[in-house]
Amino acid sequence: MDLRKLKTLIDLVSESNITELEITEAEGKVRIVKGGPVASPLMMAAPGAHTASAGTAGESPKTAAVVSASAAAAPVETGHVVTSPMVGTFYRSSSPGGNPLVEVGSTVKEGEPVCIIEAMKIMNEIEATFSGTVTKVLCENGQPVEFGQPLFVIE
Repeated sequence: MDLRKLKTLIDLVSESNITELEITEAEGKVRIVKGGPVASPLMMAAPGAHTASAGTAGESPKTAAVVSASAAAAPVETGHVVTSPMVGTFYRSSSPGGNPLVEVGSTVKEGEPVCIIEAMKIMNEIEATFSGTVTKVLCENGQPVEFGQPLFVIE
């Protein structure tokens, strides 16, 4: 199942009265569960499915694992927060060993690439959603990230 379809399903569950949705396809199984006042969708890959998913700390990103789509309670950041639009692996530069696309103190314009997120062997450029100066980089290079996880703070 591609990430756009998965994101659409997560949005559907979070914006509706549905509390649980399960879909089985040839390449795997997806189960999204909304619980309590804060929605925390879950994704599960069927054993043997060839999907890459970000795991929790200590797991390989290629492990078929249960992944919470909401990050652990993080302190509230000031300024505009650029969040991850997908589950994947965060990279600060466009090539291995290359210079980071942005550093703390870099001035960025809206729409300018700030990082790369690899999802299912596809490199996705993530663009700044605001113009301003990068004040914090909240992820480490090569770190697995979740949908909606804060990546940068721009003021």
